Amino acid sequence: MPLTRTLDDATVVITGASSGIGAATAYALARRGADVVLAARTEPALRQVAAHCRELGGRALIVPTDVTDPEAVRQLAARAAAEFGRIDAWINNAAVSAVGLFDEIPVEEFRRVVAVNLLGAVYGTKAALPWLDASGGGVLVNNASVLAEAAMPYQSAYNASKHGIRGLADTVRQELRVTGRGNISICTVLPASIDTPFFRHAANHSGHELTPPPPVYPPEVVAETIVRLLRRPRREAYAGGTARLIGFPWRLAPALAERVLAWYTARTQFGPGVRLDSTGNVFRPGAEAERTGGWHGRRRQLLRMTAAFGLAAAGTAVGTAAAMTRRSRAERA
Repeated sequence: MPLTRTLDDATVVITGASSGIGAATAYALARRGADVVLAARTEPALRQVAAHCRELGGRALIVPTDVTDPEAVRQLAARAAAEFGRIDAWINNAAVSAVGLFDEIPVEEFRRVVAVNLLGAVYGTKAALPWLDASGGGVLVNNASVLAEAAMPYQSAYNASKHGIRGLADTVRQELRVTGRGNISICTVLPASIDTPFFRHAANHSGHELTPPPPVYPPEVVAETIVRLLRRPRREAYAGGTARLIGFPWRLAPALAERVLAWYTARTQFGPGVRLDSTGNVFRPGAEAERTGGWHGRRRQLLRMTAAFGLAAAGTAVGTAAAMTRRSRAERA
């Protein structure tokens, strides 16, 4: 079910709104006249985003919030409803990452990544549902990642949390349906590599500078995908053509796709620079409102990846056809 109101009469809560996809989504909604409630850990950055939202024609409320605190998230929902009278949509977008081999990522960082990414979505969903129901229905969007469907090396905590978000969304959607609350839609976005400060801000235990595997899309690609979901909800939506390219062979031939993606991302997510161990923004946020990380248009090795995944899909198709032929011959014999 889409929003019960048009976007220019809707109140939308966005977590992780101080930079990247969250900020781009706030701007896209403000441009359409929506009231946006901006949540993140850093108030100065939120103020910058809110000021630009107002310049674009929307109303904006900032509510500094740590999404790992369930009471703070409940207060976020209450503040939004008190300011604008209702909540029509909620976007769980806050995310952090710790990059490195699984056995080299400190346990406390792994725990924090899961707390922000997965439990933050849990707390946001719990806080949003009563208000969405009270408004006559609405849309909840979880910004996951194509890594909620696939996986890549050196991102174990992030992969685990994003897979969890997808499972959470599927389960809550089922429960809403069987309990007669079909007026609330639960949607999941699966973006490809996006040009945000995410990689620069991640905790880093790899010894190298981090870069997003190409191709890299601007955050507006995800923002527009989210806007379309608010207007016409779907279970899931890819953002960036490469996300669909990755998802298809992962479903068709997971073992082969796993090997190909491991080979590709192990060679493309690290730059030439050397980096000392860093906790990044996992525990402490950055101070600035940054929309991008300066990687948009990075397409190095894209053709190699496309060819590799094409070969993976083709190899699977050939293998499947051969297996069916053998089975048919055995049945005739």
